[in-house]
Amino acid sequence: MTPLVAPVVAPSVPSLSEMSATMLFCLILILLVPLANIGLALVNTGLGRARSAAHSMLAALSVTAVAALVYVIVGFALQGAAGHPDHALVLAGKSWGWIAIQPFFLRGVRLNLSPEALVILLQMFSVGLAGLIPLSSGADRWRLVAICASTALLAGFTYPLFAHWVWGGGWLAQLGANRGLGRGFIDGGGSSTIQVVGGLTALSITWILGPRRGKFSAEGMPAALPGHNAVLALLGCMLAWIGWLALNSAGAILFLGAEVGRVALIAINTTLCAAASALAAAVVTRVRFVRPDASLIANGWIAGLVASSASAPFLKPAAAIIVGDVAGILVVTAADFLEFQLAIDDPGGAVSVHAVAGLWGVLAVALLSNAGSSGQWLAQLVGIATLLGFVLPLTYTLNWLLNRIYRQRVDREGELQGMDLFELGSGAYPEFDIRGDEYLQR
Repeated sequence: MTPLVAPVVAPSVPSLSEMSATMLFCLILILLVPLANIGLALVNTGLGRARSAAHSMLAALSVTAVAALVYVIVGFALQGAAGHPDHALVLAGKSWGWIAIQPFFLRGVRLNLSPEALVILLQMFSVGLAGLIPLSSGADRWRLVAICASTALLAGFTYPLFAHWVWGGGWLAQLGANRGLGRGFIDGGGSSTIQVVGGLTALSITWILGPRRGKFSAEGMPAALPGHNAVLALLGCMLAWIGWLALNSAGAILFLGAEVGRVALIAINTTLCAAASALAAAVVTRVRFVRPDASLIANGWIAGLVASSASAPFLKPAAAIIVGDVAGILVVTAADFLEFQLAIDDPGGAVSVHAVAGLWGVLAVALLSNAGSSGQWLAQLVGIATLLGFVLPLTYTLNWLLNRIYRQRVDREGELQGMDLFELGSGAYPEFDIRGDEYLQR
């Protein structure tokens, strides 16, 4: 019987020229990663309302700018890189890294083709991707200034703290060496560090902002508020696919030490995960709603990409299809549960797409790959427990405090008028008549 996992081959020691060629190839991959950000911005905009479309895209650009600046100023100083000094606690005779010790503004870093410089560049794009995720949860009611402030908190503290634990040689990465739990917590492309952190921040934002006006009836039943442009959302899926191929490949090279030759397997598995997840979502929506739902299929595609990030370097294609199938089923069922059972208004499905599918991707490393030896499953569970038990309360508390200082939700007048007109003074589609909420009363 053919196993479902791809064998992990110990890389040989590369020569100087081979290392330079690898880093150059990695740079090219990293320069393609912003396509994932662009794709996600288009998905968020397409699944939102027409009267907030320009606001959504401007918010995406603002998030990208704020995240890059804050990460360079302070974020990398807290994240650091593996092998560099950090603050550590000594427990039971073992040193556990908690937070990096690096100078602000990237002082002293060799900004060339060194692995450290490439990590910084990749992380500038990655933290922006994480910051884009909450935008879809706060659609149609999240103020632009509040978005920028929340992104600064994410890029300046929440993201680099957890990223240090996973990618900067922190305590989650040390679970293997210190406690014999496989190879420690494994996540090459950011299913946890980017996707789940962003998804849990999105969940916090939905709780703090509350549902959109007209979303829930007096009896608590949700109303359908469909996205305004499925074409934008589906185009975003295609662009995100290219960006994710680069993200997963560059992450595996820089954080897992994967050989360049493994990029072909990573690209195949990433594509299979996305394809299987989208088709699984199509089948589920076809069975439930008689016709397939374009927005949920788009979410299924992104969920497959999200789930692939942690384990793409280790899976065999058959296992990648299983990972995608489960992600596609989860994203539809989780979206329904959050809306109907918990009354959470998440317009773009960010919580189910990024948090739920990301957690599944982290777990799949232990269930469907041979990424580590015995104990790998426990290392992955420790990482999941950390995300739910520490990162979620942390990001909620930070945004709750921000909301006490500066109210994040737009005034009622702004929500009725639309974010484009209220905050920007003009709409995305000035030649078209954009409907308000009055049609919901019909």
